[in-house]
Amino acid sequence: MVGVLVMEYEIKCSKCSRTSPSILDFRCSCGSPLEMHLHFNFEKRKIRKRNYSLWRYVSFFPYVNEKDIVSLGEGWTPLIKFSDSAYFKLDHLNPTGSFKDRGSTVLISALHKPLKKVGGYISEDSSGNAGASIAAYAAPAELKAKIYVPEGVSGQKFNQILFYGAEVVKVSGSRGEVAEDAQKLEKRKFYVGHILHPLFRDGIRSLAYELAEQFCWKLPHRIYLPVSAGTLLLGVINGFKHLEKSGLIDASPKIVACQTRQVSPLYHRFKGLSYTPPNRITSIADALVSVNPPLLDLMIKNLKEVNGDAVMVEEDEISSAFIKLARKGFFVEPSSAVAYAAYEKQLKTKETSMGDKAVIVLTGNGLKSKLQPPLRINAAF
Repeated sequence: MVGVLVMEYEIKCSKCSRTSPSILDFRCSCGSPLEMHLHFNFEKRKIRKRNYSLWRYVSFFPYVNEKDIVSLGEGWTPLIKFSDSAYFKLDHLNPTGSFKDRGSTVLISALHKPLKKVGGYISEDSSGNAGASIAAYAAPAELKAKIYVPEGVSGQKFNQILFYGAEVVKVSGSRGEVAEDAQKLEKRKFYVGHILHPLFRDGIRSLAYELAEQFCWKLPHRIYLPVSAGTLLLGVINGFKHLEKSGLIDASPKIVACQTRQVSPLYHRFKGLSYTPPNRITSIADALVSVNPPLLDLMIKNLKEVNGDAVMVEEDEISSAFIKLARKGFFVEPSSAVAYAAYEKQLKTKETSMGDKAVIVLTGNGLKSKLQPPLRINAAF
C-alpha cells in the first residue's frame, strides 16, 4: 500500500486562500497578508523538556530544520505571581529586551540557508525593537541585514541596531513610507518585515505554548497584551487556537488588546467607533505607533473569534502603571505598562475582578526607554 504524504503546514492568503509557493513570500499575489495554517496537533510528549528556550517546541515548527536553528536563548521566560490573581509574563527578559525575539529566531532560522544559497540579504522596516531583534539574529547567521528607520530615529533601540552590525537606511516621511522603501525591489534583497512576514508572526505562538505549560494546562481567565501592529496579538491567538484544536485546552482565555488613546485603531474598530489618528504621536508608549496597521482586519477577525476584548488607556494611567511596576522591581518600557494600566482600569470598572486569574505580558525592557525620572520622584509618587 502506497503511503499518503500529509502536509504539515500551509502558508495561505488571508483573503483569497491561495497557497503561497515559497516561505520567502511575505504577501499574496493579490496583495493581501499571508497566514500560517498548521495541519498537525500539539502533543505534550514532543516537548523537549531539557531545552529551556523557545526551541523546546521545535517539533511544532516543521518548516525549520533543527540543524539550522539560530538561537540566542530566547523564550521560556519567567512567569511571576504578582498578586493573588495577577501574573506577569516577563518577555522583556528575552535576549534583545523584547518579545520580538520569538519571531526573529523562527524567521531567521527558517530563511538564512535558502537566502545565502541565492546570495540574498534581508530588509526590515522598524524604528525600535523589531529592527534590533532582526539585526541581532542576522548577526550569528552571518546574514546581511538592512534596517530601514524613520529619519528622526534615535535612542537606545537605534544604537542596538547599529551595534549588531546591520546597515541602517534613514527614510524621511511617515512610518508607512519607511515600510515602502524597505519593500522596494533591489537585486538580491528579500523583505522580511516583521509585520507582514507570516513566519515572524508564527514564532510568537510559542508564547501561548509556554503559558499553557507554565500553568500546567489550566489557563487563566484573561491575558492582557499591548497592541500596535498586531504581531503579538495574532501570534498568541494562533497559539491558543492550535492548543484548543489539539484538545489540550477547552477554550482560549479572553485575550484583551490594550492600546493608548493616541494609537487605538483596533480599539475603535472593535467597539464600532470612528478613529482619527493624531498628526504627531507624543505618547510615552513610544513602541506603539501603528495608527493604520496593515493587519487590522485580521486582528479584528481573530479577536472576535476568541471572544476577546479591547481596552484604551490614557497617558496618566500609563505613567502611573509604569511607576508602579518599577516600584515593584519590574522595569519595563512604558509600552509594556499599557497592558498593566488596562488591567487596573478593568478592575476599577469591574469588567474583571480579583477572582479572575489574569496574565499581563510585559513585552519590552525599561532600559530601552528614553524617559527621564523626575528630580523629586519620591515626592511625586
